[in-house]
Amino acid sequence: MKRRPTLLVTGGAGYIGSHVVAQLGARGERIVVLDNLSTGHSRAVLHGRLVVGDIGNQRLLRALFREYRIETVLHFAARIVVPESVAKPLEYYDCNTAKARTLLAECERAGVEQFIFSSTAAVYGDLAGGQASESSLVDPANPYGRSKLMTEWMLGDLSAASRMRHVILRYFNVAGCDALGRIGQDTPEATHLIKVACQHAVGLRPNLEIFGTDYPTPDGTCVRDYIHVEDLAAAHVLALEYLREGNGSLIANCGYGHGFSVREVIDALGRIHGQVLNVRESGRRAGDMASIVANSDLMREWLGWRPSRDDLDLILASALAWEKQRLARAEIQADIPEPAVTGWRKSAARPGVNP
Repeated sequence: MKRRPTLLVTGGAGYIGSHVVAQLGARGERIVVLDNLSTGHSRAVLHGRLVVGDIGNQRLLRALFREYRIETVLHFAARIVVPESVAKPLEYYDCNTAKARTLLAECERAGVEQFIFSSTAAVYGDLAGGQASESSLVDPANPYGRSKLMTEWMLGDLSAASRMRHVILRYFNVAGCDALGRIGQDTPEATHLIKVACQHAVGLRPNLEIFGTDYPTPDGTCVRDYIHVEDLAAAHVLALEYLREGNGSLIANCGYGHGFSVREVIDALGRIHGQVLNVRESGRRAGDMASIVANSDLMREWLGWRPSRDDLDLILASALAWEKQRLARAEIQADIPEPAVTGWRKSAARPGVNP
């Protein structure tokens, strides 16, 4: 009997990976999630089987490729904190590059022909005008961006030398939670502006720090392109369909195409929250770019991507609601451990979640 095609999702218990798993699972896809739970959570895996392990474990990867007929690998597992990458570069090259090489080698050995890679706009570095297209010069300003770019290069070279085809999605700044409030950003020690600002708004941080007010931008603070995680997850579903249709390899930006400064985001969140946020200005942070905004024409044209949440207020309201929910859950369930996860499941039955 022919085995059913399976998707292997590395880092599928993390923020973005879990949202992609949720959308793929809702379509009836057969999924295996591989995650070491260093920053992810078993409760975030709403579909499929969760295997707790590391992408650098060659024996584990080989066993999974033997057990399942892996049609496509969606690779999210990575370390993503820019300031930490500056302080600990070798840890980033180990996790984001060396372990990705191990994964790619096992994909090649198993004959996997489709690969979707979670990359980043950090591969571009500072650009004149601040807008990045896929043909823009890649010149990462930090080890995080360089570690991701190296994996892009490895993937491109492997695809050129084999039958593998890939889609590389370069994320801009991701925020928000899923529409049902089941999953959101639970990343410990997050440094992303919207996450940190919402934590401050609900009282989890005493103040909100602006890193750098002298950038060459309209108000002196960094400008970023913010994308809702649900729209980003939808892009991965489209990427899978693109590869299944037999199309060639592709690199695509994932952003809306317009940017907001740090001050604009803080002011908008204060308005939505109904109170002024306690802001403290500091010097520039190592590795930060002044401005970067996506040109996403290629993704719209080739993948047929039609975002439905392209609104800063909607993104901020979604992220704020998630932080309020997390706070309420922590107060009620502070001492309740996460459940063990075994076997296959369609959905996680939890308070407020429709199975």
